[in-house]
Amino acid sequence: MAKEENNIANLEEQYSEQEALRREKLAALQAEGKDPFDVYKVNRTHNSKEIKENYARLEGSTVTIAGRLLSKRVQGKAGFADIHDREGKMQLFVQINNIGEEKHKAFKTLDLGDWIAVTGEVFTTKTGEISVKIFDYELICKALKPLPEKWHGLKDPDLRYRQREVDIITNSEVKETFLKRSRIIKAIREFLDDKGYLEVETPILSPIAGGAAARPFITHHNALNIDMYLRIATELYLKRLIVAGFEKVYDMGKNFRNEGIDVRHNPEFTMIELYEAYADYYDMMEITENLIAYSCEKVNGTTKVTYQGTEIDFAPPWRRVTMADAVKEYAGIDFSQIATNEEAQAIAKEKHLQFKKDLKNVTKGEVLNALFEEYAEEHMIQPTFIMDYPVEISPLTKKKRGNPEFTERFEGFVFGREVCNAYSELNDPIVQRERFNQQANERELGDDEAYVIDEEFMSALETGMPPTGGLGIGIDRIIMFLTDSASIRDVILFPTMKPTDN
Repeated sequence: MAKEENNIANLEEQYSEQEALRREKLAALQAEGKDPFDVYKVNRTHNSKEIKENYARLEGSTVTIAGRLLSKRVQGKAGFADIHDREGKMQLFVQINNIGEEKHKAFKTLDLGDWIAVTGEVFTTKTGEISVKIFDYELICKALKPLPEKWHGLKDPDLRYRQREVDIITNSEVKETFLKRSRIIKAIREFLDDKGYLEVETPILSPIAGGAAARPFITHHNALNIDMYLRIATELYLKRLIVAGFEKVYDMGKNFRNEGIDVRHNPEFTMIELYEAYADYYDMMEITENLIAYSCEKVNGTTKVTYQGTEIDFAPPWRRVTMADAVKEYAGIDFSQIATNEEAQAIAKEKHLQFKKDLKNVTKGEVLNALFEEYAEEHMIQPTFIMDYPVEISPLTKKKRGNPEFTERFEGFVFGREVCNAYSELNDPIVQRERFNQQANERELGDDEAYVIDEEFMSALETGMPPTGGLGIGIDRIIMFLTDSASIRDVILFPTMKPTDN
């Protein structure tokens, strides 16, 4: 007894009291030759859902199931416990007459969080709950850390994101969010595959960070002795595949941008980009609204969601409004009456707009965009396409038919947040090079997010790309809306976190 007390005391110096007791139990099991970590395989016959859905056929049958022990109510010679597997909960009936005195005593020593495999008979309790009457069980993994208290779960946001596995165990709504995330992504692929799009994979490491205006992550390839970049967008590679003749392509995967973290931004995030030959930005509007509505209805049974208390309806058609008209409506400024950069700069000064470069170098189009972001964006609650962006901020886009100051570009907004970006793609290599040169000038003026010229892409464009529509959608933001999640971290399993000191 003294030796046992000393062992517990030594463990308590290293671990919390509960952890120390659990490690002591593990040591005792190992000393008896019953190490739970020596279990390699479980011959499971059913999961909880299969038993419940097929009860009429399985009643009275012997099954083997496995899961994590999350509640235990065993007093005297009989009692109940609950184990959870991927599909849900299964109640267990534990009785000394069925499993014997030794195993019954050992069952009482199990800790919440332990993994067990049980074999028993399917039956219904007097209260009508489908259960399994245990004949035998095996401890298949010992949980050395205790779970949070059952009724409160893991509530601290920082801990929830750092210990996502515990968050999912203790908060059922979190598990449902990520199950729904998987179904949403599957629905997106179904929609595009049914329309003849080909899913492809483009490089994540590239010698140039192209296709978007963003700050990249930089790494170094030792064998080639060159700096490389984690991709910020898949656009340029996908357009090269349009040049190759694939006609309809998409890539859904991770992008990386070395920027801030907030409720809408994570440095690592999921995007889908798709490109279709012979299409324009009107076709991309149709694809966008139908794809998102399809995914929402597929997963939620309706095109309507309630997001943070506001009802949003994704049913097509979405509202369409030009950027200039939105600024006129919400900022009271009619840009059709502004002729020069100087006039626009005066408005910017009056409205205290901020830019990354000196105001004297700011163009009329850049002022229009800044006014939209400052005054109009927050009002785009229901799904809305903001159309016709200034040419200065759209270097990969064809000019607007009939109005060369603007481009055939739109962004989709929901609840005041951008969710997608699309173009009638610029396919004139001569104009494209001019646009890239203009972006190089922007970098010299201090915009470190301006586009960098990609000569391999330019070579492809010179080979010839047909008229093409292109679209990029932020998958995480769409999932936020479809799961009523306030933060992007709530829909990313393991969001980027600053390391803890320990």
